Amino acid sequence: MCSKSWYPTIRDMSTKPYSCIIVDDNEIDRLTVLAHARRCKTLQIAGIFQSASEALLFLQNRNVDILLLDIDMPEVNGLELRRRLMQVPACIFITSYPDYAADSFAVDAFDYLVKPIHADRFAHTITRLELFFEIKNKARLFDLSLGAETIFVKDGHQQIKLNLYEIVYLEGLRDYTRIVTSERQYTVLASIGNLLQQRPFQSFLRVHRSYAVQRHYIDRIDAHHIYARQFMLPVGRSYRAVLESISAR
Repeated sequence: MCSKSWYPTIRDMSTKPYSCIIVDDNEIDRLTVLAHARRCKTLQIAGIFQSASEALLFLQNRNVDILLLDIDMPEVNGLELRRRLMQVPACIFITSYPDYAADSFAVDAFDYLVKPIHADRFAHTITRLELFFEIKNKARLFDLSLGAETIFVKDGHQQIKLNLYEIVYLEGLRDYTRIVTSERQYTVLASIGNLLQQRPFQSFLRVHRSYAVQRHYIDRIDAHHIYARQFMLPVGRSYRAVLESISAR
């Protein structure tokens, strides 16, 4: 974690550091990113490069976890470099040009920082990244079986049987989904969109880009939230019309 990190979900950071490279054709900017990265105990600097070609040569026989890339560079820019390195799990763009933001997420950017970057903003991004890697490393694969009423979730070497009616809501976390009951939660390797297309999850109502709730657990709906059991979930703007139709019944 970074020394100035304020992101609220702090996890155990005893795991090994995540390796990263810094690529920027401006020397001052390279050193600035390096200074921020060195303050984060979970980052291990594997290399610092002034061009994409140097970075590509370095990575021919090495793997890293994170790319910290400028975008506006001669010959091969940061977007193209990311396209050639899609096997790297996370990419953070650090650039002077906000106009590239949409293009950056088309190549699966984890975040987009506009120069000059500040310590708190950088720390916030890295702490989110730590959470992302933790979820990825601890995600439990799942199998759907026994018809449409039950799923089995792998928890270590055990198979945990869950009745679908026990699940209160689903929370999407990029390529993963958190399955939440009143007592426990499990993380599975499947996007929330893919889960909701599966037959066993047809009883869930999408209320937000990242949330879907089991209909029979809805206690109350207001303009901005759904209340289900002890949980309060946000309501996405584009989903309010569907919820209003339910409230009117």
